[in-house]
Amino acid sequence: MKPSINWLFAFIPVSLVLEHLHVAAPYIFFSAALSIIPIASLIIQATEQIASRTGDAIGGLLNATFGNAPELIIAFVALNAGMLDMVRASLIGAILANTLLALGIAFLLGGLRHHDQDYNSTAARAYSSMMLIAVISLMVPSAFSRFFAPEETIRQETLLNIGLAVVLLVTYALYLVFMLKTHPASFAAAGTAGDEGHDSHAAHAGHGGHGDEEGKPWSNARAIGTLVGASVLAAFMSEILVGAAEGTGTALGMTEVFIGIVFVAIVGGAAESGSAIVMARKNRVDMAVGIALGSSIQIALFVAPVLVLASYFIAPAPMELSFGRAEVGALLMAVLIGAVVSGDGRANWFKGVQLITVYLIIALMFYFLPSA
Repeated sequence: MKPSINWLFAFIPVSLVLEHLHVAAPYIFFSAALSIIPIASLIIQATEQIASRTGDAIGGLLNATFGNAPELIIAFVALNAGMLDMVRASLIGAILANTLLALGIAFLLGGLRHHDQDYNSTAARAYSSMMLIAVISLMVPSAFSRFFAPEETIRQETLLNIGLAVVLLVTYALYLVFMLKTHPASFAAAGTAGDEGHDSHAAHAGHGGHGDEEGKPWSNARAIGTLVGASVLAAFMSEILVGAAEGTGTALGMTEVFIGIVFVAIVGGAAESGSAIVMARKNRVDMAVGIALGSSIQIALFVAPVLVLASYFIAPAPMELSFGRAEVGALLMAVLIGAVVSGDGRANWFKGVQLITVYLIIALMFYFLPSA
């Protein structure tokens, strides 16, 4: 009866009972949030087992993909309900939470344990350039809407959104080809791709210890089955959590924008954020950076355009990639500071503090931003 994180699985049935009894939203919210912690831990373990066979780049991509499953499912449900503003806010919030908060906590806790940590700077710069492309893709339709169609959606704006969605999906597909097929060495863990500027011990730290803490390695079937099952469970519990988020925010005096950008984004991305932090603590910073920044890229270049195209079939009205000045400004700040802090291939605890500080500044801005 040793204390274990698995005890928190008990909050899954508790959350279902609380939701069925229609108790106050904050109780449902915090119960569901606690239930997601052991589910995220399962995703971490399964992804680490798969990464031990595939390398950190594919492992990070898998973790970002399965970690983003809750966001995507929540967004589909919200689209179907016509909550377009909430969907847009959660997209921006998820990118901010991954780029600043998750990576910041990963650098902070990893740096406190290991002092300085090296990772592949080439991969970090590739992630940063993709994020800048993502910001431009969101700024263009936002500016178009503000200047040419502030009151209603015009035909040209609709065509622009569809065209952008298709371009982003093609770009994301080519990015995967570049990362996994033509230039995998550019995304290898520090020290494994002939990086002379990195210490040789980084390679050992990047690939050692896969089965040490968990006992003998899992089979492929068990790892993949656990990953799929845990992701489905995470999506299910995230839906309950998000359903209670609005009521919880209202009870605690938060605006809808703040709920979407901060509240929903943090809890919806708990799995990949937790994974990035754990990997940094284990001195596998390449994978931590790949999870946090790779997840942001996936949201901007894959999730957002898929939602735009899906909205024409499942939503009461088409969703546009049109964001307010505050959202676009916050996103640009986040990507620029993320690129500056992570571009040199060396992490320490103070870099983590810098990223977390920017996130807190942005969160405070949205907290005090008057509702429209």
